[in-house]
Amino acid sequence: MATLLRKLCESATMKRSGSHSHPHPLPSSEQARPSSPLGAFDPLPADILMQIVRLLGPKHAARLCLVSKSWRSLVSDNALWAHFLQTHHPHSPLFAETALSSGYPLPTLPAQNSPRVSFQHAYALRERVPPSVVIDGGSGYCKFGWSKGASPSGRFATFLEFGNVETPMYTRLRHFFSTIYNRMQVKPSSQPVVVSIPICHYDDTESAKASRQQLKEAIYVVLFDMNVPAVCALNQGTLALYAANQTSGIAVNIGFQVTSIVPILNGKVMRKVGVEVVGLGALKLTGFLREQMQQNNISFESLYTVRTLKEKLCYVAVDYEAELLKDTQASFEAVEGLFTLSKERFQTGEILFQPRLAGVRAMGLHQAIALCVDHCYSAELAGNNDWYKTVVLSGGTACLPGLAERLEKELHSLLPPYMSNGIRVIPPPFGVDTAWFGGKIISSLSTFPGPWCTTKKQFRQKSKLNRIW
Repeated sequence: MATLLRKLCESATMKRSGSHSHPHPLPSSEQARPSSPLGAFDPLPADILMQIVRLLGPKHAARLCLVSKSWRSLVSDNALWAHFLQTHHPHSPLFAETALSSGYPLPTLPAQNSPRVSFQHAYALRERVPPSVVIDGGSGYCKFGWSKGASPSGRFATFLEFGNVETPMYTRLRHFFSTIYNRMQVKPSSQPVVVSIPICHYDDTESAKASRQQLKEAIYVVLFDMNVPAVCALNQGTLALYAANQTSGIAVNIGFQVTSIVPILNGKVMRKVGVEVVGLGALKLTGFLREQMQQNNISFESLYTVRTLKEKLCYVAVDYEAELLKDTQASFEAVEGLFTLSKERFQTGEILFQPRLAGVRAMGLHQAIALCVDHCYSAELAGNNDWYKTVVLSGGTACLPGLAERLEKELHSLLPPYMSNGIRVIPPPFGVDTAWFGGKIISSLSTFPGPWCTTKKQFRQKSKLNRIW
């Protein structure tokens, strides 16, 4: 049946191209012959016919528009093109086209009041979106790659590249971006770029605002000096939310040195509500596991081995005291040999909740998130006070099994029911690459680079206006 429809599409295209060159008018008998709206397919039930059209794929479905008005009406069904979008454009195309296509800042109106999106039009535009470079410039590890790639094409250790005060900022950033473009073997002038900015300068003071603005402007200046045609720079927390199909919520990024708890409403960081910071990150967890292994006479040569064991064997206990009574021994074959861990497996992740175990005087992660939730509730920023009840995790350490479940349990214990009811904690949707995939979702939009990007000309005009005022 699908083959027959394809032939129909091909013949329709041929008829369309030859219809204007017919040498003689049709016989009156053929002109008067009645035809059913869908021809031989008219007796088929609509749901069966739609299944057949789905099998055809978007290319042949679009050709059916040339057959007749009835076919055009059938294949213009929004649900059909929603199916094609999800099949041929993975990673949240429907969420992106309905919630993000207007660009930043995001609209604050409810979704039901927004105009209906034509997914057929969005699909056609997406096919013409130029490939772009997506860079997640994390403080510990950078991920970079093509927007049309299935995953980042490369990564390297940055180790607080943005925080190294010994070298001028512009020099560091130029080296950072040049390294990426050299590894990708592409000219910066060829494609737009989406770059994530690490969450830093947490306060809402004037000096913190100035520091954030300086960093963002430095990124634009360096990239435009490298002749990048268009730039979109967003913070990691916002991109993590987008990767989880959310525009509002609390983004929890367990970074290289610290953990950031960031309230975000309609894509905007609500710094006046309060960004919480916990002085625990991936480096502290790796160091704690190393100490535990040394105390238990487990020998190793490289810190890389310890980090690998943390990623492969460690997890977070839902009930820490109960876990101490269990046999939790497990082994992993690393480069240096076979390693066996027991209680170290869950004690490492436990310092997120009991920092004192690692000699750190700080709030536990669950306490910092609960404090952020309380601030969001008190702020009354939106008509729907449930916007902050979605907590999205990101960062490599956030991928520890059991972390999301433990956080939900602790939050329900710490918060009163009117705040905790409905709270859900989402593990990193794309693992360690969550923020990168948030950038990929942006760069795949049918409206990209348009409302999301700034061109060199626009940046210069804006800078000129700022100088005038």
